[in-house]
Amino acid sequence: MNVVPNYNVQIWVGLREGYTDIVHTIDEVKEICQEYVKNGDCVTVTHTEFIYTGGNEPGVIIGYIKYPRFVRTDIEIKNRAIELANIFLDKFKQNRITITTPDSSIMIENNI
Repeated sequence: MNVVPNYNVQIWVGLREGYTDIVHTIDEVKEICQEYVKNGDCVTVTHTEFIYTGGNEPGVIIGYIKYPRFVRTDIEIKNRAIELANIFLDKFKQNRITITTPDSSIMIENNI
């Protein structure tokens, strides 16, 4: 048995490209995540729906966990999650993405 202190981060990503009608798929999310974790990480992908003032859109929550097989420090997990979020910001042409940690919410924005 391998036990490590828990730490997890969530990346909240909309699937609609900006304010367009282009909607990405969960399979695209999985492909990007699979490529990203190939060097020793573990993420989860959960479908969600964002409901906000004036509308809604499908999205995903990418969970970045401290996986006992590939142990990283809390700051490494947070930084890796921010790096992965920036990939989605670019590839899905998002205006903003939020990353939540046990103690903060971080919003990254596209400079378009």
